[in-house]
This record gives sequence, C-alpha cells and structure tokens, in this order.
Amino acid sequence: MENQTSVAGILFFLLIELAVFILVIAGLWKLFVKAGKPGWAAIIPIYNIIVMQEIVGREAWKIILLFIPLVNIYFGITLYVSFAKAYGKYGIGNYLALIFLGIIFIPLWGFSNEVQYVGPVEGPNQNLAPATSY
Repeated sequence: MENQTSVAGILFFLLIELAVFILVIAGLWKLFVKAGKPGWAAIIPIYNIIVMQEIVGREAWKIILLFIPLVNIYFGITLYVSFAKAYGKYGIGNYLALIFLGIIFIPLWGFSNEVQYVGPVEGPNQNLAPATSY
C-alpha cells in the first residue's frame, strides 16, 4: 500500500514537471515567432540557443562559450539580459526575473500581447534608442 502511494506521488510530480516544461517551450516558441524566427526552433537543443543569439544580434559561433566552464555562466546571464532587452524589457527587475524565474517569465512574455520584439540589441544591427532633444 505504501509503495503504491509513493509511485502515485512520483507520477503526479512528473506530470506537473511535464506540464511546466510544455508551458515554457510554448512560451519560448511564441517569443521566437514574435522575433520572426521559426517557432519549432524552441524544441531543438543547442539550435534554440543559436536562435536566441540571432534574436539579440550575436554571432552564432559564440555558442562555443557555453562549453567553457565559468565562462558559460557569464555567457548565459548576458544572453538572458540581452534577450529581455530585445523584447523591450529593461531594468534590473526584468533581468533578474528572466535569469532566476525564467520558468515563469518566458511563458508570461510569450503569451502576452503587450510584449513585442523591438530588435537586436547587440552587434552591427542593434536597435538604438531614439535620441532625445531638449
């Protein structure tokens, strides 16, 4: 009897994890489509990071930085910060939300009609904020 309860509990948590995984992938899919990239790229490992780099304006070869210990932490954080900026989300709160609570904010931004792609924020085609004249 006790063994059946633990198996049911494990299956319950596995189903919740699967639902969260599908929700995050669906949110990333929507964010890719907003940026004009193919949504299916969200489900392909490594390629989805290459697409994220294209969205923020980085060169694809920089994915090699993910394979260098400690450098990969810096690379991941800066990629998420640039990803947030590419969707018009500026400020430390938005950056920290995406870095630490991406599991919540990726679907939230993906399914929100208010969050739109504003353009690359790095590289030669970066989206520069309009100058203010006084």
